[in-house]
Amino acid sequence: MEYVQGGLLFDLCQLLSNMGEDAGRFFLMQLLDSVEYMHNKQVVHRDLKLENILIDSDLNMKIADFGFASYKNVHDLSSYRGTMTYMAPEIKEGKHYDGTQVDVFSI
Repeated sequence: MEYVQGGLLFDLCQLLSNMGEDAGRFFLMQLLDSVEYMHNKQVVHRDLKLENILIDSDLNMKIADFGFASYKNVHDLSSYRGTMTYMAPEIKEGKHYDGTQVDVFSI
């Protein structure tokens, strides 16, 4: 397992409460690239949140905590997974859902 020295994206956002558009775009693009990579590997995270995104000393993003992750091609994704404040409505309602869509909702 890799040690990521920088800390959580959550902590960085609190430290830089007014991050600015350029910094926000920098982190958003990294997050979108990371999620796209994960989805291309047929994995859905299902618990994306600021607390599960690590930042290394070079400000590179690392997605962590794959405890709720599943394979993308699983057709019966209906289990209640994730953190309430980041959770897509279809999960809260107990409906079947597309894991890639709930990951994107969390962003």
